[in-house]
Amino acid sequence: MERSGKKNNSIKKTDSLHIISHLNTKIPMKRYLIMALGGLALLAIQGCTPKKTPPNPNSMSLRLELFTKDVAKTAAFYRDVLGFELEASEYPTYQPVKRGNVLLGIGLLDKLSEAHHFDPGQSEIQFGYGVEIVLEVPDVTEAFEKAVNAGASISETPKDQPWGLRDFRMVDPNGYYIRVTSIH
Repeated sequence: MERSGKKNNSIKKTDSLHIISHLNTKIPMKRYLIMALGGLALLAIQGCTPKKTPPNPNSMSLRLELFTKDVAKTAAFYRDVLGFELEASEYPTYQPVKRGNVLLGIGLLDKLSEAHHFDPGQSEIQFGYGVEIVLEVPDVTEAFEKAVNAGASISETPKDQPWGLRDFRMVDPNGYYIRVTSIH
């Protein structure tokens, strides 16, 4: 842009007002759009795109996988009772569900190989034995009411715990034990 005979290569906040003020000139709008798109393309070519932050080598995430005999029923439970959203999946035997930072992968038990730790031939073993799925929510009462209204199997109604949190407990359609608790 030229200002009072000097060439200025930097763009300031006031320049956008300067450009807008020229919209009333006789230069067609199409030309302004072409100039703007050309400027954006030049910025991209020159590497003025946002830089990606490298992953933190100490970071970790968690995806808990629940194996079931009925993927659709289990996914519907987590969606309807606990407010999870169904994520895209290319496989009818696996359905990820997500809410906030919690990701659950719901997989078909019968599709596990016999070499898998959870051998599908051992149907006598209780699902989730020794595991308690703990979900932290901002409003335990609201989560409880939603679960009851959706017909969830409630094990314990909401109560204040000695450790200072409030929670309730329920079981999903497969027998997985879930504690819904306040955020500490």
